[in-house]
Amino acid sequence: MDHPNAPSRAKLLIAFAAVYFIWGSTYLFIRFAIETVPPFLVGGFRFILAGAVMYAWLRARGAPRPTRVEWRSAFIIGPLLMTGGNGGIVWSEQYVPSGVVALLVAVVPLWLLLLVWMRGGSRPSGREWFGVTIGLVGVALLVSTDGNPTHGGISPLAALVMLCSTLSWSVGSLISRDAPLPASPLLASAMEMLAGGVGMLLIALVRGEFQQLAVSDVSLRSGLSIAYLAVFGSIIAFSAYKWLLTKATPAAVGTYAFVNPVVAVALGWVFAAEPLSWRTVAAMVVIVGAVVTISLRPRHQVLVDPAE
Repeated sequence: MDHPNAPSRAKLLIAFAAVYFIWGSTYLFIRFAIETVPPFLVGGFRFILAGAVMYAWLRARGAPRPTRVEWRSAFIIGPLLMTGGNGGIVWSEQYVPSGVVALLVAVVPLWLLLLVWMRGGSRPSGREWFGVTIGLVGVALLVSTDGNPTHGGISPLAALVMLCSTLSWSVGSLISRDAPLPASPLLASAMEMLAGGVGMLLIALVRGEFQQLAVSDVSLRSGLSIAYLAVFGSIIAFSAYKWLLTKATPAAVGTYAFVNPVVAVALGWVFAAEPLSWRTVAAMVVIVGAVVTISLRPRHQVLVDPAE
């Protein structure tokens, strides 16, 4: 911190607060947004808005025009991250408490650990295998045959959708490491948001969500929640995350992976009257413990939260 180019402690604290608490709050605001707006329209509007604002701002500041190859990469990665990854989250929150969704999203580091190994990376250590195992135990705690959220459980179908969603996010994250993308990470992310937003709107079209949407019935809370998700979740917190990656160690930045679920569970309980059963608390302890076990090693850091 004594280096002349080192960021101030205040800037670091503000950036970490944004990543911890804004990203942790996005699960609650997704719940509010889908109260009167169909789920894939929520995601589509959010990412188109955030991506367009970021893209226009960066281009105005001199960022070079992306090439056709870079756009092609964005239209591969964006649907995996936003449409598949975030889309599963938004859809699931129709049936699953936002805090429980956040807990299931916390298994992303487990997927990344296994995918890196399958791609020829180093074999997971005994400690990491232990983390994967207890993480799966935590997921199992959340699954119940009756799927009654009042009892803290979710249906096997909802759990499957969430696991597929986190897998899609993890695959997209790994592809983005080597894909030809703009040198500016923020420009690349804006392009991916635009591509993912288009993918969500296409799904909304197929599902008939445009016909379901009645603008007169959209509540102020839903509208403001979509704006919050776009501005605070996708632009401000995401930019803070990218900045932190250049100013702090990957292990420190990656701690958000086990802070976000705790924040989401607490906010859902306080502001949305979501049940906080023994099952949810036990699963939170087990899953967060699993993430802590495997995420403190820089080579297996999480790549951005799917809720963004």
